[in-house]
Amino acid sequence: MASFTEVNGDLFSCDEKFSLAHCVAADLKMGKGIAVKFRNKFGNMAQLQSQNVKPGGVAVVAQNSRFIYNLVTKESSWGKPTYQSLHSSLVAMRDHMVKNRVTNLAMPRIGCGLDGLVWHKVRDLIQDVFSSNVVNIVIYNYAPNSNNA
Repeated sequence: MASFTEVNGDLFSCDEKFSLAHCVAADLKMGKGIAVKFRNKFGNMAQLQSQNVKPGGVAVVAQNSRFIYNLVTKESSWGKPTYQSLHSSLVAMRDHMVKNRVTNLAMPRIGCGLDGLVWHKVRDLIQDVFSSNVVNIVIYNYAPNSNNA
């Protein structure tokens, strides 16, 4: 059964045993929001682009002992995702996690910042997709001066 926790803090301060996930567009511009921090921190843009992932998929980069999951939820950086494309990307990520025995995942409130999706619907999607998996999911609500990471 999946464990699902929400905490206030900086996603990038989480333990390296956690793989990380966030949403991107198929054009991989990553020019706004938390995607900029992912691009600056983890790079690997050529590797991501070579995967040529379409909306509803996931581009994956191995980073030391964990994976960075780039959920491709829309075609272009100025577009908006749908709950359906997010669901497909979550399923693709879950399948990769199962295959690679990933049991710890941290992410922001995906799709809910600049992309404008509603958190309680996204949370339900995540819980539904991972309901039968043994995985520890931690959602980071950004709190710049928080000490409870």
